[in-house]
Amino acid sequence: MLARLPAVLLRAEGLVLFAAALALYAREDYSLLLLVVLFLAPDLSFVGLAGGERVGAVAYDVAHTYVGPILLASASLIAEWTIGVELGLIWLAHIGIDRALGYGLRYPNAFRENHLQRV
Repeated sequence: MLARLPAVLLRAEGLVLFAAALALYAREDYSLLLLVVLFLAPDLSFVGLAGGERVGAVAYDVAHTYVGPILLASASLIAEWTIGVELGLIWLAHIGIDRALGYGLRYPNAFRENHLQRV
């Protein structure tokens, strides 16, 4: 059981991120239509696979790391740019549910493996 704890905790973090992002989104009464339309947008990064597994892994990882949406949402809060906050929250919710389902960052030399599988 203890050997699986890191994997369980990482998935729990993803679930909490998903729930928190959606709760904040709902609290601000942002567009449900925008959420539905853009929720899977980060998965468009799979197009990078057309350039091979290495390019695909980089494209996927850039679209599925917390850095982008946190920077976007934070800068948008400071700039009072509502749509940027909405996009950041949708992006974070997507990453959160991916992590909760076990989809992690990809390895350039083994795209079918992700960091959660190695934990």
